[in-house]
Amino acid sequence: MDLRNIAIIAHVDHGKTTLVDCLLKQSGIFRENQQVQERAMDSNELERERGITILAKCTSVEHDGSRINIVDTPGHADFGGEVERILSMVDGVVLLVDAAEGPMPQTKFVLGKVLDLGLRPMVLINKVDRPDQRANEVLDEIFDLFAAMDADEYQLDFPHLYSSAKQGWAAVEPEGPKENMDPLFDLILSHVPEPNVDPNGEFAMLATTLQADPYLGRILTGKITSGRIVCNMAIRALDRDGNVIEEGRASQLLAFRGLERVPIDQAEAGDIVAIAGLANATVADTICAPSVTEAIDSQPIDPPTLSMGFSVNDSPLAGTEGSKVTSRVILDRLTSEAEGNVALHITTTNDSNSFEVAGRGELQLAVLIETMRREGFELTISRPRVVYRDDPETGQRLEPIEEVVIDVDEEYSGTVVEKLSARKGEMLEMKSSGSGKQRLIFHVPSRALIGYHGEFLTDTRGTGIMNRLFHGYAPYKGPIDRRRNGTLISLGDGKAIAYALWNLEDRGPMFIDPGDKVYAGMIIGEHSRGNDLEVNPLKGKQLTNIRTSSKDEAVALTTPIEMGLDKAIAYITEDELVEVTPKSIRLRKRYLDIHERKRQNRQAESA
Repeated sequence: MDLRNIAIIAHVDHGKTTLVDCLLKQSGIFRENQQVQERAMDSNELERERGITILAKCTSVEHDGSRINIVDTPGHADFGGEVERILSMVDGVVLLVDAAEGPMPQTKFVLGKVLDLGLRPMVLINKVDRPDQRANEVLDEIFDLFAAMDADEYQLDFPHLYSSAKQGWAAVEPEGPKENMDPLFDLILSHVPEPNVDPNGEFAMLATTLQADPYLGRILTGKITSGRIVCNMAIRALDRDGNVIEEGRASQLLAFRGLERVPIDQAEAGDIVAIAGLANATVADTICAPSVTEAIDSQPIDPPTLSMGFSVNDSPLAGTEGSKVTSRVILDRLTSEAEGNVALHITTTNDSNSFEVAGRGELQLAVLIETMRREGFELTISRPRVVYRDDPETGQRLEPIEEVVIDVDEEYSGTVVEKLSARKGEMLEMKSSGSGKQRLIFHVPSRALIGYHGEFLTDTRGTGIMNRLFHGYAPYKGPIDRRRNGTLISLGDGKAIAYALWNLEDRGPMFIDPGDKVYAGMIIGEHSRGNDLEVNPLKGKQLTNIRTSSKDEAVALTTPIEMGLDKAIAYITEDELVEVTPKSIRLRKRYLDIHERKRQNRQAESA
């Protein structure tokens, strides 16, 4: 069968997954009356909630007797390493760009990888049904971006279409005709070459994604670059230097057909397949016949830039809401996650109840924590820390830097510039983007952006858009001011009382409601001043025959600040932790005992 392998790449939320859904439906994968959930490719529960793609997924459709293997890739920068590897197993790329927003940071990142590999992208300007679309201007911006990234003449002559994946059509002009996706199918078949492979050679495949399956073990997915593979055939795994990692058998072969991953008996060069049967092979390894001795060239796996401490929950409420609370169970779960996610690094610490988990960003680690929480785990999480490096030549300390692109109303741009400058940000560009908006581009240390997003939304009244992209390592920029406000810390254990919270309101905003369980050392609110303050949220009204309890019913409390997982992780300082359970997110001091806290603070000051 005629075969094409393509990837769909774009900035986060530009419509990749919706487009794949549309192609699946119009290719006849689903029955006429089949119920299919929206964004069917986002199979993970968290993907559906957050509206982002976290895991790259393969599918295939058939059109005019040809099969098109499609890879839907993550658009968020935290999962950019996966995008990079996936591009090595496709022969063509559909670059999707929002008709209103235009090219964004992740567009630039993925396009750079595509151009470096010598691929010639097709451009699809999506969401032209939006009332604020500016499709023709966006096309000019895309051309300028190609030119700025040193695209050759062949790549600059890119074919383009306009579409509304939501409405299910693509066309040569923004006005239509608005019929179906056939123009895109036809463009893929005419523009993308057939896989450049050796059908007669020995079997070889580069592993590009990895999944841990409870029944089949490690499942490695990639494109067969030469030869053919038969189920139960002897295979071996080579690392990037050609060293043998292990030998085994292909116990299961799986191919992608629509949304299903179906077992097959054999696969030919050029097809994208998944192989089970190896226990140690990972991403960037070559899976091949026993006679092959040379590894396929591959990209190294990007190093992590951010780490967090995962510890056993040792609060007075430990074990009351979750079923998985011991260090052994937590380590087993983290180890199995690292098997299927090469971006994560798990290391043990001197404390047997604590582990260091390093990844590529706050979002990636927050997704892992939320997944574990839903599985019944109880954890305490430390403040994120960036992973520093030492310059091998000068010995200088280096830290990760991110490129930050901000679209904001002109009236708020001054505040944003001031805040990011205070966080050691360096402004590269400031230009008008029309309709009273400005686009600001900065290079900012990664550690300075931890917790900034919520403050940014407050400063811009929720109208600003901030996008981040890892830029590289640079010399350490110096200390950055931390949170200026202190916290309100509970003095006792019990259930918070409305009357006590009402009396504490002038001290600062609360994080808890009346009736919530609290314990000594738990953070219940933010102090309006710069120091921490121990308070008693359990103190009830002294009752007499004149002052009765019925007066309590008249207490009117201000709605507390809701601390979700992302917000809590960003809020805490070095001496604080987030307690995560299946039902609750609580903030607490690292040392619950007041005397131990004071002793540790004295030691820190003297050091």
